Amino acid sequence: MEKLTDIELRDIDVTESRPRQIGGEHHVVYQENDIETALGTIHVAVHGDVTKPAILTYHDIGLNHLTNFQNFFNYSEMRPILKSFCLYHVNAPGQQEGAATLAQGFIVGEDSEGLLENPSNDTTDEIKEGLHFPNMDQLAAQLLPVLQFYNLKRIMGFGMGAGANILSRFALQHPERVDALFLINCTASAPGWTEWGYQKVNAWYLRSGHMTAFTEDYLLWHWFGSTTKNRNQDLMKVYKDYIKQINPTNLAAFIEAYMRRTDLGIQRDLTHKHSEVKQFKCNVMLITGDYSGHLDDMVNMNGRLDPTNSTWMKLADCGGMILEENPEKVCEAFRLFLQGMGYGYLAVPTLSQTAIVASKSQASRTQFMTQEQRFTPQMA
Repeated sequence: MEKLTDIELRDIDVTESRPRQIGGEHHVVYQENDIETALGTIHVAVHGDVTKPAILTYHDIGLNHLTNFQNFFNYSEMRPILKSFCLYHVNAPGQQEGAATLAQGFIVGEDSEGLLENPSNDTTDEIKEGLHFPNMDQLAAQLLPVLQFYNLKRIMGFGMGAGANILSRFALQHPERVDALFLINCTASAPGWTEWGYQKVNAWYLRSGHMTAFTEDYLLWHWFGSTTKNRNQDLMKVYKDYIKQINPTNLAAFIEAYMRRTDLGIQRDLTHKHSEVKQFKCNVMLITGDYSGHLDDMVNMNGRLDPTNSTWMKLADCGGMILEENPEKVCEAFRLFLQGMGYGYLAVPTLSQTAIVASKSQASRTQFMTQEQRFTPQMA
């Protein structure tokens, strides 16, 4: 075997592989605000030009805007799209990184109409003092003050899991404020007995201040389904490490709110009397993975939507965390959804076009280097 000389060894560039992480390297925050509402304080992070159309995101249980969306929106194919929009990342109370531990409390209740109409009553004061955690309808109602704070007339909702359910409720409460919904792993129904039981046990363990193996396994199933753990162990390890950093008390409150959610009450109009049916007035995109644990819920919700303004997509060979497992396909679906809404003038490149441009650029550089080497005089 031929040995390398000292000069040849010095020319070798050794780089160590970097472990996968949540949040990516391009973590740019233009503005962060803690917004006081009648139902408590919520944390919002703003990314982008505030003069552009608004995309408002809401995360799933156990996650926040960084761990749920940061990697996806930093994905190379998403950056050309986001040049034409501004992101407003909403975090549920106590779910953002470094949040203080919430007071031990309980959910206000399922009927929140009186609270929403009269935000000065005693229950609202208890929420603001941290004695109670808002339920799902109240979490949705918190979004209106967010829009008012940033002077947003209309938004496009982008949510996953519990966050998708919250955005759906807001769209039903204020249809004049929502242009479109892009929903991942969303459910329109109340929890079944099995889900209710699991969530009840999880909340009980978490309120004791401990993250148990039972809760860890449930969160991984909730995010990924039961197949990804055998197909993408690297990704699973990242989120297993992240789970150890979650504030268990704060997560327990959010899980209990999600556990006590009510049915959205939407139904497909079979009589064509739109005024008598509760339904979304905006465009809706439902998307999930082939092996997601919420696939049946998504199919059920799709069957209750108006087919004239809704789209359903299932990604093959993918679990529930489609933003991490297959960002290319989600990016393409989102781009087409935007074009269907009339954003075709943005001239967003397709994935194939981007790949072709990159390939041509690489070919041009290679050709230039070849010509340069060809005409470079050789030193004797």
